[in-house]
Amino acid sequence: MIVDKKSKTVICTNFANGKRHDFRLFKESGVRIPPKIKALTDTGYQGIGKIHSNSALPKKKTKNNPLTKEDKRNNRELSSERALSENVIGVIKRFKIITDRYRNRRKRFGLRFNLSAAIYNMELTK
Repeated sequence: MIVDKKSKTVICTNFANGKRHDFRLFKESGVRIPPKIKALTDTGYQGIGKIHSNSALPKKKTKNNPLTKEDKRNNRELSSERALSENVIGVIKRFKIITDRYRNRRKRFGLRFNLSAAIYNMELTK
């Protein structure tokens, strides 16, 4: 899901059957973010810098290289900026379409998922 930071609206959604990694799904979706827009992602999107140069993702610690205080501060700032999109995902999850097992026709999943995102966007305008 791509969320606009200013308006808090859902801009784009994508999904796949079964388990699929978020970054793989992003690459296969064909969605391209304009270079002037900053993409805030989590650590699951390692390598997004090759696709989108204006992106920010938290720095990971390794066994031999612990994070410095500066790195921890930057990660905290980034997570506070990403909190908005995580909150939007939480609101969409209240529709239970992406939290529970989907037991209806698979070809209707996309329609219903997009409808739940549209209902969320409509509620913002009220």
